[in-house]
This record gives sequence, C-alpha cells and structure tokens, in this order.
Amino acid sequence: MTGRDGAGRRWSIGEVARASGMTVRALHHYDEIGLLRASERTASGHRRYTGRDVRRLYRVRALRTLGLSLEEIADVLDGSADDLEAMRGLLAAQLHGLEAHAVRLRQLTDRLRGLLERLDGASMPDPDQFMTTLEMISVFEASFTPEQREQLARRRAELGPEAVEAAGLEWKELVEELLRHVQDGTPADDPRVRELVGRWDALGNRFHSTGADGERTKAAARRMWEEHSEELGRSLPWPAERMRELVRYLERVRQAGRRGH
Repeated sequence: MTGRDGAGRRWSIGEVARASGMTVRALHHYDEIGLLRASERTASGHRRYTGRDVRRLYRVRALRTLGLSLEEIADVLDGSADDLEAMRGLLAAQLHGLEAHAVRLRQLTDRLRGLLERLDGASMPDPDQFMTTLEMISVFEASFTPEQREQLARRRAELGPEAVEAAGLEWKELVEELLRHVQDGTPADDPRVRELVGRWDALGNRFHSTGADGERTKAAARRMWEEHSEELGRSLPWPAERMRELVRYLERVRQAGRRGH
C-alpha cells in the first residue's frame, strides 16, 4: 500500500471483517447507523472500502476501547478532521488508555502473586486472609480516585520491586520507633521525633508524584488511615488503636514543626 488512501486499493467487507476482528453483520450495522459506510460499491452492489474508510474504522475501534458509545463516537468523528493531527491525538489517547490498563493489570498481578506466595509450601490460606485482602482492596478503592490509584501504581512500577520492598522494611522500623515515642510520651517538638517524622514523610513522598496531584493523593492517604484504621490494622502486626494514636502523633509533630519555622 502506498499513499494516504492506499493508491486506489479497495477492500471487500470480508477482508475488512477479518482484519478488524469484527463480524460482517457488525459492519452492516455500522453502515445502517451511518457510523461507517463503504465509499464505493461494485456493479453488483458489493461494498468496497477505501483507505479513508479503513482509517475511520480504526478510529471507531480505538474510541470503543476508550469506553465511548457508538453514538458518542459518531459525534466525535463527525466533528473532527481526518488528518494527521487528529490521528496523532487519537493514538496518544489510546496509548494512555492502554498504559492505564497495564497499571491495573500490574496491581492485580501483585495481589494474586501475594496470595500464591502464601500457598507455596502451605495449605489453603484461611478465609480470613482473603476477607482481609478484600477489605483492603475495598478501602483502597474507596479512598483513592482511579487516577490516584494509577498514579500510585505507576510510582511503584517506576521504583521497582526491590526498592518497594526496602521501603516497606524501612517503614516498619519507623513505625516501631515512633510507637515507642508515643508510649513514652515524647513531646511533639522533640528533635528526635521530628527527624523520624521527616524520614516518614520523605519515604511516603517516594510513592507520590510532585505538585498539587501528589498533595491530594497524600491527603487521601491520611484520610484513609484516619477513617479505616480498623480494617487496615487487620493486616498489620500492630493494634488498630495504636496505629490511630500514631497517625494523630504524626500530625502533632508536623504541626509543631510548622510552628517552629
């Protein structure tokens, strides 16, 4: 094929159906509703699709993968040009959609891998473990928007499994140290706890993007801990009440730090 329209190349409805993975019946339906009409017909009435028609079909299929209805797709196509810039924008949107889908697949992969690791060399995980996992998923999805969940998953993927595991170990050490200060009643303006909370916040910043979006995600994470500490605590080695005390203590330390500047 040469040129934008295939240098006169034409395709039958069967060829288009095979190439696109659609049925002939679906292509007939697209024709009937005016979404995709073959530009030409043979003397015997058979449809013949041009290069422009094939490009339009690609745009239809791409917009469907982005979740648009056929009616919405018709509005988009009728109001946009069939040119290089329009196709570039569509391909960029489709790529973004596929990347977001890949992030969700990685999230699901991580969850399933965690369950499989519990099965290795052991019996079936206790139903409570599955319930705890389901609760955590529900809390996570209720606390963060889809965009924020994708942002967090993307940062985890960028950091890599080794860095994520190391951060988890560091976080556990910080929790233990800070809980000891909570129990001992260490004042919120003590330099030792201010240094620990600084490390805590720096650790959290690794998993968030910069700017306003990152700040909103961090605020959502704090609300999640405040509102769902009971559910989250079931998967942690510390009682939920102690974790609630820790969250409140962290905020007091931050406030003391702001007053000190």
